[in-house]
Amino acid sequence: MAPKKSFLLRLDPQLYDVLARWAADEFRSVNGHIEYLLREAARRAGRWPKKGEEPMPVGPGNDEPERARGDPTGPAPHDGTNDGRPRKGG
Repeated sequence: MAPKKSFLLRLDPQLYDVLARWAADEFRSVNGHIEYLLREAARRAGRWPKKGEEPMPVGPGNDEPERARGDPTGPAPHDGTNDGRPRKGG
């Protein structure tokens, strides 16, 4: 297994306290619980690779997956409207 990626994460103190209590309730460390929550969110969003699949490649020079930057199979970019029509009054 590859070594884990380390990075600095700044959190609101109140959010950290909530996470610390939640992690204790689940018998996890705060770090382990944050990783668990992020992994579950990625699964629910369909972004976590299924068994046997490779992770989505990251584009050069940024952290966005290739498919989010122009691949027609990816999500359409948000243009600030709900359905492509201009908002009322503007």
